[in-house]
Amino acid sequence: MKKSRYNDEQIVRILREADRDTVPEVTKRHGVSEASIYGLVKALRRDGQR
Repeated sequence: MKKSRYNDEQIVRILREADRDTVPEVTKRHGVSEASIYGLVKALRRDGQR
């Protein structure tokens, strides 16, 4: 499995920003793809953490 560029704390911070701002703004700011953000949100919801 590929090592994540971000630690768990940073991922949570990015996802909180995505709740406040638009996903395209957040992706530009952090250099991640929209698919990555949506995938993380989906995984968190599936795991019941939201």
